[in-house]
This record gives sequence, C-alpha cells and structure tokens, in this order.
Amino acid sequence: MDIKTASALRRLRLVSAPEAVSFLLLLICSVLKRTTEFNAVPVMGAVHGVLFILYVIFWLDAWNRTKWSFGTAALYFVLSVLPTGGFFAERRLKREAEATVIAARARKEKEGVVGRASA
Repeated sequence: MDIKTASALRRLRLVSAPEAVSFLLLLICSVLKRTTEFNAVPVMGAVHGVLFILYVIFWLDAWNRTKWSFGTAALYFVLSVLPTGGFFAERRLKREAEATVIAARARKEKEGVVGRASA
C-alpha cells in the first residue's frame, strides 16, 4: 500500500467516529427540540452535515485508491448513514490498516532475507 492510499484510509477513519457522534447528538437534539424549549438542531445539523460531506469525500477517495469491491464500498457508505455505524467503520478501518502494516513488514523481512541470501 502506498502512502497516498494509507493517508486516504486514515482520513476516512479519523472522520468516521466524529461523524457518528455528531449524528447521535443531532438525534438527541431533535428529541429535545420536541420535548423541551431547547433547540440546537440548526447548529448540530450544520456540524453533522459538514462531517457527513467530509466522510463521503474521504470515502470516495479511499474507494478509488484501495480499489475496494462494490460490496465493501457499499458497506462503508451504509455505515455512514446508521447512527452508530461510524464507530464500526472506524474499528474495521483500523483493523484493515493494521493488517496492511503487518503484511508490509512481512514482505520487507522476506525481501531482506532473500536479499542477504543472494549477496
């Protein structure tokens, strides 16, 4: 995995949890608006909207760079529209990044051993 692909996945991972939190807060604000005099929906709506747009932009970039299958890309998009889906997306992206790092280290070690054997 090249640095641009890793960066795209990292950006998506970093925005997924805040997007999920903003969605939950927006839902809470919606309930409070209807049950009390408190109305923070316009503010939380704007915050969530910006974070959702960032998520979609980063999702498209990650999909383009990683060459995910349609199913994997669709899963990450569906997770963005579920109230707690961003937390699951973040966890899954973290595992994917860790697996990629482990695979890259294994390749390096294998190349290092092969390189020393031929010297």
